[in-house]
Amino acid sequence: MQSKIIHGDLSQLATPCLILGVFSERQLSEAAKTIDSASNGALTAVLEKGDLDGKTGSTLMLYGVNNVSAERLLLVNCGKHEEFDRSAYEKAMKAALARLDSARLDSALCALTALEPNGMDSYQCVRHTLLLAAQSAYRYTQTKKPATEAPAPLATLDCWIEDASQTELAERGVAHGLAIAAGVALARDLGNLPGNICTPSYLADQAVAVGEQSDKLKVEVLDEDAMAEIGMGALLSVSHGSRQPAKLIVMHYRGGSDEDKPIVLVGKGLTFDAGGISIKPSEAMDEMKYDMCGGASVIGTLRALCALDLPINVIGVVPASENLPDGAANKPGDIVTSLSGQTIEILNTDAEGRLILCDALTYVERFEPALVVDMATLTGACIVGLGRHPSGLFSNDDGLADALTQAGEASADRVWRMPLWDDYQQQLDSNFADMANIGGRDGGAITAACFLSRYTKAYTWAHLDIAGTAWLTGKEKGATGRPVPLLSQFLLDRADRGT
Repeated sequence: MQSKIIHGDLSQLATPCLILGVFSERQLSEAAKTIDSASNGALTAVLEKGDLDGKTGSTLMLYGVNNVSAERLLLVNCGKHEEFDRSAYEKAMKAALARLDSARLDSALCALTALEPNGMDSYQCVRHTLLLAAQSAYRYTQTKKPATEAPAPLATLDCWIEDASQTELAERGVAHGLAIAAGVALARDLGNLPGNICTPSYLADQAVAVGEQSDKLKVEVLDEDAMAEIGMGALLSVSHGSRQPAKLIVMHYRGGSDEDKPIVLVGKGLTFDAGGISIKPSEAMDEMKYDMCGGASVIGTLRALCALDLPINVIGVVPASENLPDGAANKPGDIVTSLSGQTIEILNTDAEGRLILCDALTYVERFEPALVVDMATLTGACIVGLGRHPSGLFSNDDGLADALTQAGEASADRVWRMPLWDDYQQQLDSNFADMANIGGRDGGAITAACFLSRYTKAYTWAHLDIAGTAWLTGKEKGATGRPVPLLSQFLLDRADRGT
């Protein structure tokens, strides 16, 4: 997608479609007033007919308005002016994008970005607009040809800003919005690909391809022999049940000084999860290709980071494997030794994500990280507890938890902090190993995080359970690209702080 900031007299700007906001009770926005004046009250006359008196997000398309260079005007109901916040803006913008799509328009000029909803400045408004536009324009085409009658996706959305003094801020919003959108799109593509294509080796190849786009990003891939040599017994126990070899993908972004400790992002890369011997129900098992969305988010975030060109050091680590019920697969009751030296009794082979993550979390100690954030489609229990709106957040550090929460609010990619109390640790007790890999039905998302916490005592750490947010289920099923916006915002915040 392309975008630029536009100034000037709206009535004289040529565009296939100009998007204008109208508030409740037929109250024109300032941009709409400009057009209304130029057209001798054409907008007022139309609104008096009541065609736009519906709910927030209702739209009205006008054609050939006198004294206006735009071919079309798209009026969007933005609700009550005093209640116009990010939520209302998002609803209005999504409605406008849907109308552009149905009109088969691939280019438009948006004047909604001048409205600046409550709590949002020009930068935030423009950036969020472009992320919404990119989300609307996304098409999965790798294994499916688009229908011949399908409209072309929106390719250009320019943003109009009334106050020229806000240009620099708005242009920053464009640059950041497009960078993050590219990272989100890559994460979505990887998450949507089927398991027979997106194998651990394919995931590694995609990470290498991202590394070739920037001199600041170097990618290395450890194979099973290298992992066995250093003792990653937990990770390799999962891949033994698959004919596809496991990979440990390590992406080094060096934008800061050599003395700056890196921020480490770790993402679960289970490219297909059948549950192993503890096999999953067949219903909706096809969706288990999305179990690598944590890893996809790391790769997508590193792609965004290269475009953002931030002056920080970041390392992305993706343990990648499949979990299948082969004769060599883990069995319930098996005991494996992790890279940390701790032993694990595998009571349920479908709790494999924590097995590949725990070795990766031990591996990153060698980088002496400033902090570590892992993300994983780890537990259905998190969906039961929080639904599909926020990601679950667990952390051993209040400051890191607060920073991620604030980044989630700023990026509209929210998280909700969950407890990580020692009270839950006893649920992982085992008679035969240092710990079990599950803690029972109660508090399943929490005990999974408690398991990971046993491997993160050497550094500041947070865990994001994205099981409910990385994927849409049902008729519109597909990867969302979350939490790339959250992670990108977090890294922007860290860069601004100079830490």
